[in-house]
Amino acid sequence: MKPGLPFLEALLFLLGPAAGDLGTPGPSPSSLPLTDFTSNVVSGSSSSSSRSFGASSSKGSSRGSSSGSSREFSNFTGSKDDRGTCLCSVALPDTTFPVERMEHLEITARILSQKFEKELSKVKEYVQLISVYEKRLSNLTVRVEIMEKDSISYTELDFELIKIEVKEMEKLIIRLKDTFVGSSVIVDQLEVEIRNMTLLVEKLETLDKNNVLSIRREIAVLKNKLKECEASKGENIPVGPPPPAPGTCAHGGVVNISRPIIVQLNWRGFAYKYGAWGRDYSPQNPDKGLYWVAPLNTDGRILEYYRLYNTLDDLLLYVNAREYRILYGQGSGTAVYKNNMYINWYNTRNIAKVNLTTNTVAVTQTLPDAAFNNRFSYANVAWQDIDLAVDENGLWVIYSTEASTGNIVISKLNDTTLVVLETWHTKQFKPSVSNAFMVCGVLYATRTLNTRTEEIFYYYDTNTGREGNLHIVMQKMQENVQSINYHPFEQKLFVYNDGYLLNYDLIFDQEPR
Repeated sequence: MKPGLPFLEALLFLLGPAAGDLGTPGPSPSSLPLTDFTSNVVSGSSSSSSRSFGASSSKGSSRGSSSGSSREFSNFTGSKDDRGTCLCSVALPDTTFPVERMEHLEITARILSQKFEKELSKVKEYVQLISVYEKRLSNLTVRVEIMEKDSISYTELDFELIKIEVKEMEKLIIRLKDTFVGSSVIVDQLEVEIRNMTLLVEKLETLDKNNVLSIRREIAVLKNKLKECEASKGENIPVGPPPPAPGTCAHGGVVNISRPIIVQLNWRGFAYKYGAWGRDYSPQNPDKGLYWVAPLNTDGRILEYYRLYNTLDDLLLYVNAREYRILYGQGSGTAVYKNNMYINWYNTRNIAKVNLTTNTVAVTQTLPDAAFNNRFSYANVAWQDIDLAVDENGLWVIYSTEASTGNIVISKLNDTTLVVLETWHTKQFKPSVSNAFMVCGVLYATRTLNTRTEEIFYYYDTNTGREGNLHIVMQKMQENVQSINYHPFEQKLFVYNDGYLLNYDLIFDQEPR
């Protein structure tokens, strides 16, 4: 054997356990510095210390035999320092297979695969749910559009059903947002659309174009009154006399009044509490007059818009309306006679006659000495110093003057020229009266008893000059009565009550006075 082979065998023997352990990852191929190789050749013996390797030949050699030692190690690549320590670099191949790492990688891959399948199933489920709710949202959109265009078909139940469906979709969106990590464009878009749908439904319910819901809510308030009506069946209530022929005065005056019939809320809504309404009366065509509604602006003073309807059905259904605008109306003392509207001209004591066919002013005329601009208006009703009225005899105006010290003055007008034909002075103070109307030349005045009751308490007969007190209880829907207009052919009162349009049937005495 060559002198270098024992040294190499000893080196591989010592390194073998570390390099041959397949269970532990080995080092990468690198230069492995091996130090402390000490050659102790003393008297033919060799010795090794910890991590120190010695080599000797069969022949003894001494420390001084440097040439022999040099010859023994001459076949090995390396170097020896001045102390005799051999420095050698050995490159070992990385033959160790990382089993534990591979197992850990397989487990991690399996767990990730399971999580992925789980999340993928969730995504599939939510995609299906989103598809279903997209269709429902589309159906809701169609239904809401129909409700926007339709005038009478929807009810409160329709709103409630839509609200429930929208809430279900809101819950789904919350679940989706909580489950998804990060941002989802589809979910965000759906959330915005559902929020817009909620706002639209609330807006529709608030606007309530045909006021069905608002009136139904008021019906709940009226149920107590219906109970009172049922309870009063057993009481001895006098039966009213049959009405006189329409448009005639063959009776003894008003002796009673029916309960109110709620027609509807005015077309402009709850905020428009002041105004007037009625039906045109023409002696030539007494049963063919159009219906008119003239709510004041929210300031309770300016009459700017009014609507005309050919029939009561059109008014009830808000269809076939003709809407007009004027810039000079003031107060709720409006009256309509022979297809002309009569109003108080803004900020003056003038009366204007407006042709309803053309919406143009035909005539204006000053009412002599009339107080105006809230000088002597009705109680709880402003800007109605000049109140125009119609009855079987024609056109009238109810007002006050400074000379009358605020007492009611009645004047008969020429409906063509608006000239005063005749005037009567009463002893009734106008600001203590809540409203007034004319029937067959007789003035009837009302006053407030409480928030639900008025009383027709005073009359003045221009035919005889007599005046006196009455006690006719008049139920009402809301607290304040803004205007009362009488229709001779129907023998009804058209009352504007805090924005509501009411009807009353008058009951007359059979015996003429």
